[in-house]
Amino acid sequence: MESVQTYKQYFDSMPCYLTVQDRDLKVINANKRFISDFGDHTGRYCYQVYKQRPEKCEVCPVEKTLRDGDSHQSEEKVRTLDGKDVWVLVNTTPIRNENGDIVAVMEMSTDITEMKLLEGAIRESQERYQLIFEEVPCYISIQDKDLRIVRANRQFRESFGTAYGQKCYEVYKHRTEACLPCIVQQTFTDGVVRTHEEVVTDQNNEQKDVLVCTAPIRNAEGEIERVIEMSTDITQIRKLQDKLSSIGLLIGSISHTIKGLLNGLDGGIYLVNTGLKKDDSGRINQGWEIALRNIDRIRTMVLNILYYAKERELNYENIEAEEFIRDVCSIMEEKAKSIKTNFEYDLMEEPGEFEADLHSLRSVIVNLLENALDACRTDTKDCEHSIKVKLNGNKDKIFFEVSDNGIGMDQETKEKAFSLFFSSKGAGGTGLGMFIADKIIQSHGGSITIDSELGRGSTCFVEIPRKRAVNETLKIELA
Repeated sequence: MESVQTYKQYFDSMPCYLTVQDRDLKVINANKRFISDFGDHTGRYCYQVYKQRPEKCEVCPVEKTLRDGDSHQSEEKVRTLDGKDVWVLVNTTPIRNENGDIVAVMEMSTDITEMKLLEGAIRESQERYQLIFEEVPCYISIQDKDLRIVRANRQFRESFGTAYGQKCYEVYKHRTEACLPCIVQQTFTDGVVRTHEEVVTDQNNEQKDVLVCTAPIRNAEGEIERVIEMSTDITQIRKLQDKLSSIGLLIGSISHTIKGLLNGLDGGIYLVNTGLKKDDSGRINQGWEIALRNIDRIRTMVLNILYYAKERELNYENIEAEEFIRDVCSIMEEKAKSIKTNFEYDLMEEPGEFEADLHSLRSVIVNLLENALDACRTDTKDCEHSIKVKLNGNKDKIFFEVSDNGIGMDQETKEKAFSLFFSSKGAGGTGLGMFIADKIIQSHGGSITIDSELGRGSTCFVEIPRKRAVNETLKIELA
C-alpha cells in the first residue's frame, strides 16, 4: 500500500501532464497538473478533454502504441479550461497486465509552448530576413572561397540568371579568370568591408555600372565561411557623370580648336586687307583661300560636335561604294606601310551605289582602320601583321568588313567597346571613337559588330541599307 501511495505522489508531482487511457481512449487516471488545467476527466475521452473535439484525432500516438506496443512521440496543440492554447510534446508508453497484454497506455505531455513561440519568432525573423534579402533593390550574391555563387537574391537572378555553382566573374563579366583586384578575395583574406566600382554585363548583354560592397559572413568560431557581395546599379549616375565629363571634354577641345581657327582667320583676313590696299590680287587670293580653309574646318568641327552633343539630320547622298572605300583606305595605306603592316582589299565586282551621309560614314571607316593599325602596332607577337578591308553587298544592304591580326580583345573588352569613354588604349585613347561610330551606323538604320579574340586579332562588321530610311536623324545621347 505504501508503494502505491509513493507511486501516486510521483505521478502527481511530475512537471507535465500525465494520463492513463484505456483501449477506448478514455482517460482513467490523470495527475494533478492535468486535472488543474483540463478539469474532471471522469468518463471522458482524451480528445474531448485535450482538444474539445467530438471525434478522435486523425493521428493518435496512443492508438499507435495500442496497436504495436511501441512508444511513440508527437507534437500536439491542446486547449486548457480557460481557453489557452498549449503546445505539448507527447510520449506514450504501453501498460501491460500479468499476461503481457496491453490494457492501457500512459501518455506524458510536456509543455513546450515557450519553445514553440521561440521557434515561431525565429521562423518569423528568418522570413523577414528572406524577404529583405529577396526584395532589396540591388544585386546580392553570397560566394564561397572559390568565388562560386551559393546564393543570390531575386534581382540578381532576374538580371544574371540562376547561377548557383558558377564563379562570379563568369556570371558578371564573362571572364575566364578572376578580376584584379578582387575585393571578395581580399575580404576573405582579412575580413575588411570593401567597396569598388565595376562594369558588369547581364544575361541580355546589357552593361551596367555597379558600386560593389563586400562583407564577411562568419561561423560560430569566427572563421570567414562566405562573403556577401552587394552591387548597386549606378548606371544612371554614371551616365550623368559621363555627360558632365563630355561637356568638359567638348569645352576643352573647342577652346583649343577655336583659338587656332581664329588665328588662321586673322591671318587670312590680314592678307585680304593688305591685298586690297595694295591692289595685290595674289595676296587677296592667298588670304581668301586661308579664310575658306578655316571656314571649312569650322564647319567640320561643328559637325563633329553635333555627332555626340545633339541630333542633326543626316546629309544623304548617292555614294559609289568601291570609289568610297578606295578613297578612305588610301589615307591609311601609307600609315600601314610606316609600321610595316600589309594592307589588302577584297572588293566585290561592281558593288554599286548606296545612300548615306558621306562625311559621317567616312569617319566611321577611318576610325575602324585606325583601331586596326593600333592593334597591329601594339602587338608584340612575332608575325607579319596585316589589315584586310572587304566590301560586299546585296540588293538591300552594303557590307564593310575591317580585319586585322593584331592584339585582339578579350570578352570583357569586346563587350565594352561601344561604351562612352571606354578605351583599351589607356591614355592614348579618348573612348569616343567606337561610341560615335556605333551611333552613326545606328542612325543609318544599320549595325556594327565585333568578332575578336585576345591574341588573334579582330574583325569589325558594318552593314547599312542601300536606301535611306525615312526621316533618319543622327542622335547621339550622352546621358
